[in-house]
Amino acid sequence: MRLFQVACFAALVAITPASSMAAGGVASKYDPKPYMQVQHPDWAKNAVLYQLNTRQFTPEGTFEAARKQLPRLKELGADIIWLMPIHEIGEENRKGSLGSPYSVKDYYSVNPEFGTLDDLKAFTRDAHKMGMRVILDWVANHTAWDNVIREKHPDWYERDWKGDFRPTPWWDWSDIIDLDFSKPGLRQYMTEAMKYWVEEVGVDGFRCDVAGFVPVDFWNTVRAELESVKPVFMLAEWESRDLYQHAFDATYAWSWGETMHKIAHGKADTGALFVYYSWNESAYPRDAYRMTHVTNHDQNSWEGTMFERFGDALESAIVLSVVGEGIPLIYNGQEAGNDKRLEFFERDPIKWRDHEIGDLYKALFKLKHENTALWNGAAGARMVSIVNSAPKQVLSFVRENAKDGVFAIINLSDKAQTVRFENGPHLGSYHDFEGGAAVTVDADYDITLPAWGYRVLVENK
Repeated sequence: MRLFQVACFAALVAITPASSMAAGGVASKYDPKPYMQVQHPDWAKNAVLYQLNTRQFTPEGTFEAARKQLPRLKELGADIIWLMPIHEIGEENRKGSLGSPYSVKDYYSVNPEFGTLDDLKAFTRDAHKMGMRVILDWVANHTAWDNVIREKHPDWYERDWKGDFRPTPWWDWSDIIDLDFSKPGLRQYMTEAMKYWVEEVGVDGFRCDVAGFVPVDFWNTVRAELESVKPVFMLAEWESRDLYQHAFDATYAWSWGETMHKIAHGKADTGALFVYYSWNESAYPRDAYRMTHVTNHDQNSWEGTMFERFGDALESAIVLSVVGEGIPLIYNGQEAGNDKRLEFFERDPIKWRDHEIGDLYKALFKLKHENTALWNGAAGARMVSIVNSAPKQVLSFVRENAKDGVFAIINLSDKAQTVRFENGPHLGSYHDFEGGAAVTVDADYDITLPAWGYRVLVENK
């Protein structure tokens, strides 16, 4: 049977016109065509994201005060600093005394609460000197009620059934009104405003708020226009494959976070992570960056602190967010063990202190930067599942390339687990990520992990 198949294939090759064959440099319509056309900036390949809430980051709540903290962020391991919206905030229908940063009054303005344009330039300049990048939070879907374009271009806004301006439907976003991206003039205005901040301030890209509420073809145009200035990094607050084709480097891994939250509360086991990582590997482009994180500004303020949301599972979730596939994010204050839900519409400065969570992040980020197997997207290695004797409680995997590798074992249950492993690519010589002790993993290797415990072994190549 095998000989017959070979013969048939040889005959098919003999009668197939050369123009349809991939051999000889001639393309075939059956050749795979990469879906993702975005080219990541080189500096993003092993980058870590740091979200900075200027209002709460320092007692002063200013760019100038935040600039003085840049050396600390560099030491922590931050590479891309995401500044929450920096624009002047609307006053009409404002929430709280200071309002939401996501209610933008003027896309060309700087919120005087935070400082001046020159202060923002100085922040960006100093970040660049330290080898870090800066991206701005961009709110394209909606504006404040008193945004400057409302009077000049009222036709750029969506209307409700009565013909009135409207917030995003179904949400309690009463301080904003929605834009209508069927208007070419709006698209041009918004694109030119985004280019302004890249050209005038030198920012390195954008985190785009509710990106999925805005047409993808708009983002495609924006990316091309920004790339005409310099290479940029684009993060979408959304979770969708289509955003990667021409527009975005990274999207939110919302489903990863939701899965980890369920596991932390006993509502799921590692099987739910197998579903996530199967989709990640099979349904998303190989070079897609999916942002993994345990908290952000929304979750901290509205859903609970990282301690409330993850409890004893917190450290294991943090480890997986950095060592597993994805581009990791840390929200300001996590490194200080912030245990408070920060106010959203008022001043509520973070109380800074040394904390073991900060030490853990710092060590993990150092490992990520140095170990090429842990790099982002196609620059890093795939996760390969290692079958263990407690598959519903313990996640074990290898990430390995020709230069580097890690073997991670994470107990995602509230009971101690002793596990052995089936045959796989995990055998070898390692050292412990935390203690540095030498570890030999052979066919007889087993390990006991406490509840929610983890072990990350770094391969000795």
